[in-house]
Amino acid sequence: MARRYFGTDGVRGRVGDHPLTVEFALKLASAAARALAPKGGSVLVGKDTRLSGYMFEAALEAGFVASGVDVKLIGPLPTPGIAYMTRRFGCDFGVVISASHNLYDDNGIKFFDASGGKLSDEIELLIEQHLDEPPLTRCSAKLGRAMRVDKSRVQYQDFCMTTVPGLDLSGFKIVIDCAHGAGYKVGPRILADLGAEIVPIGCSPNGRNINLNCGSTSPGLLQLTVPGVQAHVGIALDGDGDRLVMIDHLGRIVDGDQLLYVIASAAREQGTLRGPVVGTVMSNLGLEHALGKEGIDFRRAKVGDRYVLELLRQTGGRLGGETSGHLLCLDHTTTGDALIAALQVLAIMQRTGRSLADLAAPMSRYPQVLENVRVTSRIDPDASVAIQDTVARAQRLLGDTGRIVLRASGTEPVIRVMVEGRDERQVRDLAKDLAASVAKAATTAA
Repeated sequence: MARRYFGTDGVRGRVGDHPLTVEFALKLASAAARALAPKGGSVLVGKDTRLSGYMFEAALEAGFVASGVDVKLIGPLPTPGIAYMTRRFGCDFGVVISASHNLYDDNGIKFFDASGGKLSDEIELLIEQHLDEPPLTRCSAKLGRAMRVDKSRVQYQDFCMTTVPGLDLSGFKIVIDCAHGAGYKVGPRILADLGAEIVPIGCSPNGRNINLNCGSTSPGLLQLTVPGVQAHVGIALDGDGDRLVMIDHLGRIVDGDQLLYVIASAAREQGTLRGPVVGTVMSNLGLEHALGKEGIDFRRAKVGDRYVLELLRQTGGRLGGETSGHLLCLDHTTTGDALIAALQVLAIMQRTGRSLADLAAPMSRYPQVLENVRVTSRIDPDASVAIQDTVARAQRLLGDTGRIVLRASGTEPVIRVMVEGRDERQVRDLAKDLAASVAKAATTAA
């Protein structure tokens, strides 16, 4: 049975459009209580800085309390912080109100289980089944209670610092861009507590400016600021603090693939790397080749950090991530955490005395072109003879130094065509040819 509302990262959409309404949020809280705490219990609710967060927080609180579940409201805190604090408080589950890297018009609701992990597809299906039932309202004696626990955020800050014991950032000048999002308080405080001189940007949320021309999805201002103030490095979070992009002292972007290489190669050198490193089908071929030169096994999962986590668990790996900056350091935490990943990189810089530019230099990023082909009806690229013939011809031209990925989007009627290789012009030409082939096949199928 397919899920109706849950996507790869909870329920997400435009605020005011179904399902991102107050009515649905209340029903979702009641359904989640039935599935995750049928005999009562407790839930931790956190959010990012979107204006609509207040509305959904109130609706979820009402639904949970009416269902007999105690609610702890922690306010703005990065998504991985909610995962950690859910475990710390001993809650039955946790909820994050966030649309991650999207602009403020959108929002979302996602869940963690008692261990701080994402819910299985089966549990999400169970919650959706309960959505068909009317919301619960228990008698007064069995209602839950609600309390604010905002001050406990410092426990998450302390936890982040325990992942880099003894780290002293005195002498480091760091620009941090928190995307006017959930990390705007804890991010700068962690770096300052470790002794760094910090230059904060994107740390003045007004409910509407989250991810707006800032953060990991739009690091242009950070690229100008880092060399402009002669900082050692820049750190860019996304709106909910689980994606990380860094900027070297020259103002160049160091993306998730490059950061994964930096952390993995340092772990191998210290003898602490366990199992393979896991990326996705979209991870740059340069990462695979750079890790291979160091004898590090690399595996690819489907797109989505939940699938990276799944493959890490299957293979016994501890380190994985996506190009976008979702980095999982399972030696330290249960989910992608931008602040913890950034601290690992800073610790490597401090220990080795090397710049981020120098640490990332052995990984060459191959030119990668992505074409999105809109289709009127869903098609399977692997089942089309015409598309596969074009793919085969392109792959022969690329040889062993190139790669082609075709995949249907899980959220919109789009076929994503990705081509990468050493020659950028060739890659662009082949991507256009493949996109045209996909468009023609989609038209024929319709």
